[in-house]
Amino acid sequence: MSKYIGAHVSASGGVENAPINAHEIGATAFALFTKNQRQWVAKPLTEESIAAFKSNCEKYGYKPSQILPHDSYLINLGHPEAEALQKSREAFLDELQRCEQLGLDRLNFHPGSHLGKVDVDACLKTIADSINWALDRTNGVIAVIENTAGQGSNVGNSFEEISKIIEHVEDKSRVGVCIDTCHAFTAGYELNTLEGYSLTWKKFEEVIGFEYLKGMHINDSKKELGTRVDRHDSLGKGYIGNNLFEWIMNDPRMDGIPLILETPNEEIWAEEIAQLKSYLKNSR
Repeated sequence: MSKYIGAHVSASGGVENAPINAHEIGATAFALFTKNQRQWVAKPLTEESIAAFKSNCEKYGYKPSQILPHDSYLINLGHPEAEALQKSREAFLDELQRCEQLGLDRLNFHPGSHLGKVDVDACLKTIADSINWALDRTNGVIAVIENTAGQGSNVGNSFEEISKIIEHVEDKSRVGVCIDTCHAFTAGYELNTLEGYSLTWKKFEEVIGFEYLKGMHINDSKKELGTRVDRHDSLGKGYIGNNLFEWIMNDPRMDGIPLILETPNEEIWAEEIAQLKSYLKNSR
């Protein structure tokens, strides 16, 4: 297996542009929004756009296992109010259906927030119910839960909370996890020391399991360990430092999944991708 390294690239002008943009920065993986991430409703994908996307993916060698689409930031699958919850579920379903149309096999999403109106466990159960509702209406696309920094009323900042969501998902073959390094660090996982790195992944294996790891977001952090603040930084510029990224590149447990930069300066994504590739000890 090999490492698939990329960034969350622009799909401006049509989803078919995302694989082109990824190729231009030397990426072997990419993330994208299949619609405007700050709007509830978007026009359906056209047949032309779908065909061009698939054609460009084939042209530049991107298989579904190298692509990690991200859903809208507006969606809250744990919303405590029925009407708002249904709106989020329908938007999430639309995102899954777009992935189906594009031939993609996974969709990354932030689990949700309790908004201070219900307890954490109730929120986690609602999220799992939302996932079940959407998976029942689609085929083949894996719902990939992203860990959070635990900022505000967001849930899913601990492996235990993510595990509780998975526990209630009926079809375990269609649920997965994306670990964001910045979120994990500010949620309290000590990824900046070798001992902390080893312990973090040992815990991940025990609580969740590597069979669920379907992608990672590779980011440094502008905030210190355990601050529960979500502020990404460029590689090596934040409180985590470059050692983590070298360890990840040489950890076979992260083979074969999209490793996606969401670092703030897109001007240097090509350099950061090259930097990550340079860490591969036996350049596979």
